[in-house]
Amino acid sequence: MSGDLAGRPPAGPVLARWLTPPLVLLLAACTAPEGAPEGGKVASPFADCSTLTAPVTSSTGSSPAAGPPPGSAPDLPDVTLACFTGGVPVRLTELRGPAVINLWGSWCAPCREELPLMQELADATTGRLRVLGVDTHDDRDAGASFAADHGVRMPTLFDRDQKLLTELGRANLPVTVFLDADGKRFDYVGKALDKPTLGALVRAHAGVTVTG
Repeated sequence: MSGDLAGRPPAGPVLARWLTPPLVLLLAACTAPEGAPEGGKVASPFADCSTLTAPVTSSTGSSPAAGPPPGSAPDLPDVTLACFTGGVPVRLTELRGPAVINLWGSWCAPCREELPLMQELADATTGRLRVLGVDTHDDRDAGASFAADHGVRMPTLFDRDQKLLTELGRANLPVTVFLDADGKRFDYVGKALDKPTLGALVRAHAGVTVTG
């Protein structure tokens, strides 16, 4: 069953910068612009999507996380999206947690605040947490240019028609989905995440402690 949050996560122990109590969450959610023509002249800065359905390492050791039982699927909409790099289709119900999925668009101000932080999270949890983006209702060139300018390289899906956003029952960006190792989902919607809040949510809803 999915969760929802419009405010802060439950309080937890303070741990380095990722879990320091937040000061202020910046900016409000934003709606999509009218029309988003698809381009393709700017090279994609994102990694390919070949690792998205492979097991990730347990947060407590080096063995692969168990994931949902055979035949089950994570609590995600059954939507298939193209990988931004290469165009390979990725079915979301084949993803395995723990994972963080950030829905963003280059036209969305709070998304622009959050996206570099998502790359920091990916770098800090390599091998323990899957972090991916979903560029939503966007122009490909605009999305690629913004990500390249800000060093964002994590695997990213392209959702021009905002299929995932619609299936999640949301109208505005940003939206961040947290998935634990058993496939349970938690949705965060609201103001732009800062590092301490994101770290606390990852620990509470993906079961991974972020340090550094």
